[in-house]
Amino acid sequence: MHRIRRALLASCLTMTLIPAQALAVEFAVVGPRAAGMGGAGVAVTTDALATYWNPAGLAMTQTVDIRFQGTGQVIDRGGVLKTLDDIKDFNTPDPVLAQQLADRINKGNVSGIASGGFYAKGHFGDHAFGFNVSNVATSGAFVDPNNQFRAGGANNTVQGAMLLKGLEARQVGFSYAYAFFEKMFSIGVTAKLIQGAAYASSVGVQGGQDVDLSESFGKATISTSYGIDVGGIYRPASWLRFGVVAKDLNQPEFNAPAGSTYKLNPQVRGGMAINPWSTLTLTADMDATSNKTFVPGVKSQVLSHGAEQTVLSQFLSFRVGGFKNVQDAASPFTPTAGLGLRIFALRVDVGGGYDFREQGVMASGSVSLTF
Repeated sequence: MHRIRRALLASCLTMTLIPAQALAVEFAVVGPRAAGMGGAGVAVTTDALATYWNPAGLAMTQTVDIRFQGTGQVIDRGGVLKTLDDIKDFNTPDPVLAQQLADRINKGNVSGIASGGFYAKGHFGDHAFGFNVSNVATSGAFVDPNNQFRAGGANNTVQGAMLLKGLEARQVGFSYAYAFFEKMFSIGVTAKLIQGAAYASSVGVQGGQDVDLSESFGKATISTSYGIDVGGIYRPASWLRFGVVAKDLNQPEFNAPAGSTYKLNPQVRGGMAINPWSTLTLTADMDATSNKTFVPGVKSQVLSHGAEQTVLSQFLSFRVGGFKNVQDAASPFTPTAGLGLRIFALRVDVGGGYDFREQGVMASGSVSLTF
């Protein structure tokens, strides 16, 4: 838990967490409203964060919105961070315990996802515009298949190596959206200029030594590309909305260490939202694509669902939800919750979730002005 908290704090402060690999990255949760509702945002996001979630959402409300947000997530499969702590504290000649530690860490891996930045939107009639300066980072840490952990040696220690890969997509995005037929339909596009900071490194681990994965990614390889996102929203009734977004359709590529290349494959995600009454929103998202990750053999296709109840004219917003990677049958639904406070134009939101089995954690916060 100490390592999880430290890694999450670093991600929220630097907006980079453990940098992430880009073959086709996991769909990052951006903003505390979506974080509180299980990571669902494609059909419900109409504030400035729609520049990320679905640019079509910008045209669904005629508001001016300015906000800062930061979100961090750690997914620890198999208790790797706890095992690293146990290896660091390992000081016994017990060969059975040493082998148990080696076997445990060889079965696990860690993913890190983080986002943060400045987002803004405005409108001119049915036309809406958005802008963001942001960073979306994804990463993976896994055991080196050529140097798996083993127990033994003169001191009966535990030793092996972890491979670390990551990509920061440092981007400036410009969005345009248009609503027609009295906001029954909306379409939008986001063009992104992306500076990619790609990482790939290896770190040796031995019993009695402290290893901080978040500080072991090494020097980044920097290159520049661009990305195109498109989205649409269909609202057949005032209480029902459907949304879809396709991200990085042009498959931007970035240089990586050792002459390799990271490519962002297209992501497609759909969502729906229902308002049984004006103050209650029920929503769900689903990745249509099975997204690769930086961890070999691990894919991400997330089902998200959540609810939001507002009271006192949105003075308070209460949110609950959950999400599950359907590509991993053994993974549980991770519960989430969040809270929003609005005083006139000022809004403060927090949200997050916790996986009680794998000890994965997500946290998000934002401050915004909405007129």
